[in-house]
Amino acid sequence: MQRVVSPCAAACQLILVIAPDWASTTAQLQRYTRASPDADWWPVGGPIKVSLGRSGLAWGVGLHGAVSAGRPAKREGDGCAPAGVFLISSLFGYADQRSQFALNARLPYQVATPDLKCIDDPASCHYNQIVEQNRLPEIDWQSHEDMLRADQRYALGAVVAHNAGQSVPGAGSCIFLHVWECEGAPTAGCTAMALADMSEIATWLDGRASPVLVQLPLVEYERLREAWGLPAFVAQG
Repeated sequence: MQRVVSPCAAACQLILVIAPDWASTTAQLQRYTRASPDADWWPVGGPIKVSLGRSGLAWGVGLHGAVSAGRPAKREGDGCAPAGVFLISSLFGYADQRSQFALNARLPYQVATPDLKCIDDPASCHYNQIVEQNRLPEIDWQSHEDMLRADQRYALGAVVAHNAGQSVPGAGSCIFLHVWECEGAPTAGCTAMALADMSEIATWLDGRASPVLVQLPLVEYERLREAWGLPAFVAQG
């Protein structure tokens, strides 16, 4: 029998987000750590309330590879947060590079400026990339996300490597962990939480630990948990 390789095999930091079902717009987040890739997972801190996309969840493009049929795949503009396993690749926010947070960050950090954009136009060669607009010879997109907003939603966030690398046009873009508008308010497809929780997570994340986000409805998590070598999920009231 062929041995199943866990998509989380290299990770020593885990952010687990479990939703009650595919249509849920809220979920529970729990952090875990382990000393090495062959060690047991241990919880870090307590459970955190988070908001998901306004349309719930759909399978994303990540480390988990092919998924079982019968459930939709994420598409640009569908309002779904991606389900699956994804690297957390970098941080962004409003704090200056000379701030204590930026100096202590253990993932690459980008300061949100008026020129920092995340491109969500599938026709652009920069699709699903965060770019500094003023450094490009031309603009080839019709739509984008402003990384410096008038509100606090991008005051601090982490980039979820969904549809990363050779991005599939139209498979979804600009997926982040970020600050919510308010408790219970759904997002356009990201995972959002209180600023204090986002700050704690961003400070904890360490690129040397290959941090991953595992985001699934409960039924799928229970189906895949043992094969992927992940901890048991206990819902908190």
